[in-house]
Amino acid sequence: MSHKDYFNDQLQYIDQHLQELNNLYSSSTPLKERNQTFFRSYVSELKSYVESGAGEPIPKVFIGTKVTVMFDGEDDTEDYYICLPKQSDPDAGCISFLSPVGRQLLLCKVGDKVLLSTPAGGLPVMIQDIAFAGNLILQ
Repeated sequence: MSHKDYFNDQLQYIDQHLQELNNLYSSSTPLKERNQTFFRSYVSELKSYVESGAGEPIPKVFIGTKVTVMFDGEDDTEDYYICLPKQSDPDAGCISFLSPVGRQLLLCKVGDKVLLSTPAGGLPVMIQDIAFAGNLILQ
């Protein structure tokens, strides 16, 4: 499946399951961190990308992408596969877009610096690479 087809299917999935996803978002996101336009913003960005031809490189972190982050002040990197909640497998690096880290990485661009809020405290990272991984996540 091409990444354009994958993202088109994802838009349909979100449209069909919006209420369920909104409920999951509300239950998994602390009140002070909730964004009333979370899904509207995401869908708008993804539609814009798909309508522009869904070319390479992928401009932002979307569900179905692998994002490589570099830890601030280090040469160490880590890959995260951003997925739907039902596909989540943190041990394999597949994190839900509704998880705390997934929410913070969603819609970031290469070069963005992000202070990831984790239970251990703030973790400064830079987005080093974004690649399509939808086919890997679906396996």
